[in-house]
Amino acid sequence: MTRANYQALGDGIFCIDTELYRHSMAACYLVAEGDALAFVDTGPARAGPLLLDVLEQLGYSPAQVRYIIPTHVHLDHGGGAGALLQHCPDATLITHPKGLPHLIEPARLQAGAEAVYGVESYDRHFGALVPVPAARALAAADELVIDLAGRRLQYVHTPGHANHHGCVFDERTRSCFTGDAFGIAYPEFQGEYGPWVFATTTPVAFDPAAWATSLDRLMALEPAAMLLTHYGRVDDLEHLEPQLRTSLEAMTAIALSEEGSPQAGRFERIRTKVAANLFAGAQQHAPRLSAARINTLLDGDYDLNAQGLEVWLQRRARAARQGGGNGH
Repeated sequence: MTRANYQALGDGIFCIDTELYRHSMAACYLVAEGDALAFVDTGPARAGPLLLDVLEQLGYSPAQVRYIIPTHVHLDHGGGAGALLQHCPDATLITHPKGLPHLIEPARLQAGAEAVYGVESYDRHFGALVPVPAARALAAADELVIDLAGRRLQYVHTPGHANHHGCVFDERTRSCFTGDAFGIAYPEFQGEYGPWVFATTTPVAFDPAAWATSLDRLMALEPAAMLLTHYGRVDDLEHLEPQLRTSLEAMTAIALSEEGSPQAGRFERIRTKVAANLFAGAQQHAPRLSAARINTLLDGDYDLNAQGLEVWLQRRARAARQGGGNGH
């Protein structure tokens, strides 16, 4: 077996490559405090052996894992939670109360993911979900403080990317494990201007107004760094936070430009606009990359962002028909 790739970030934090699709595309994090361990995010179910391998490489045992904390239940973040829990006998799973039922009874979650990715692609990249025993799970109230051998980890509700999203703030390092709430910053686009961050508007519960409020909450914590699932540590937050807001506003504007337009071909039109926006940002930040390479790296994001924006427009339309406002 090839050894798992991980990076020590200092202060007992390790960034683990879950090897979803390619290297350095999706991470999870291990936090070590004394003999106690916590995973923040798990990657997909197929990543479980990689996480266990990192524990072995570091000289830890799965029995030392006290908490498994998915930021939300999208499968690149929490898909491996149930399988990992089977190997960690003293661990408790903690996640957002709106997401927890989907990990306890994951059949609908898996079916939804298969609909988004296709059954063949889902099986190849993600793997079957293992139910989380309810007795070993805790729904995280907003601002829940998790005690990891005296190290305080705070779970903060941060809806916007998804309505079941939360971030984990490590008071020791003032680092925030952000899931998708601080967007995506693939290392391939790191350039002379630093990381390039963009919003990920994947299905099915994108809410731009809630996301903007969640960013306010995160920045109010005065974090020193954000630890992104996609991908790694970023710390130039004064520059990156407005960059992310600009991306969020651009994605929202793309969707609204198609509101009320004919349903036929609307997804394709949204995807074309999303691709143009993201391609331009990538080219600006990493001009050394060829157009073909940029499109290869971002093709999945073109699709998922467009799908999420299309679903958001559908929700807005339903809410308007029902007299429920604009669907936020």
